[in-house]
Amino acid sequence: MKALVITNFGCPEVLAVKEVPDPQDTGGILVRVRAAGINRADILQRRGFYPPPEGINPYIPGLEFAGDVVQSDTLRFCTGDRVFGIAAGEAQAELIRIDPRLAVKIPENLSYVEAAAVPEAFITANDAIFTIGRLSPSETILIHAIGSGVGLAAAQLAKTASAQVIGTSRTMEKAEKACGFGADYAVSTMEHPDFSAEVEKITRGRGVNLIIDLVGAAFFVENLSALGEKGRLVLVGLTGGAITQFDLRIALHKRLQITGTVLRTRSNDEKADAVGLFEQNVVPLLAAGKVRPVIDKVFKFTDASEAHKYIESNSNFGKVVLEW
Repeated sequence: MKALVITNFGCPEVLAVKEVPDPQDTGGILVRVRAAGINRADILQRRGFYPPPEGINPYIPGLEFAGDVVQSDTLRFCTGDRVFGIAAGEAQAELIRIDPRLAVKIPENLSYVEAAAVPEAFITANDAIFTIGRLSPSETILIHAIGSGVGLAAAQLAKTASAQVIGTSRTMEKAEKACGFGADYAVSTMEHPDFSAEVEKITRGRGVNLIIDLVGAAFFVENLSALGEKGRLVLVGLTGGAITQFDLRIALHKRLQITGTVLRTRSNDEKADAVGLFEQNVVPLLAAGKVRPVIDKVFKFTDASEAHKYIESNSNFGKVVLEW
């Protein structure tokens, strides 16, 4: 089969489509991949900074896919079923063998490209907002990097729960654009690095109940200020650094809860739980058109280097997808 291969850890030019052995027959389902989303984790892996779990080829990236089942040892799927799902790696190849619990049938209204933009963003967002963050109707949620795939998925899902949504992005253009996908208020962190002051104005001093943060250290201190009494902070990403200092008294005084989450390194049983909740609660929304993937650009697999450069430029609003 053909696969996108990291020929040597480094710049985008190290990516190339090459012939590699087909996946070994170890059970589960074999999927012919039609499209695959690109995530920040793929860029870090290409640079050599984010090795996959043991047993996963570090030179074939890819955490999500959409395609057709070509072989199945389970009653859950039949040959020919259109499926999308998550993987610990190796999804950016023509074939992937996967635990059937980590895949779901694609709703009829989604193309392969649209479906490939869904799994990582919506499973992560659903898990962070509802399973970990316990968002309730009438609460206020602050979503950082709202123009990202996870951010836009989170905004849409939070709005289906009747929450008030505040979104931040470095540029006001992206933040305001997210208002078309569930955000009620837009804040530019470039214009307002002290974004907690803007949050205080919007919430009339109450602060937010929940923060979904894909940035990390750069926003941590402001996050604590932006949270209200018994607020919850869910750390999803660390694009803004991993090391910070903060005043523990704020967390004590407000009785804050700070939780980190990562999907890739969980056991298959834990991932299956997250996928099951996604299938139960999110797939019907996708099928009804109440939420949808937001795709910025589609590249051919042979143009993966250009796709990585584009993401690294921080120009994208929503997902970037590779298509065979």
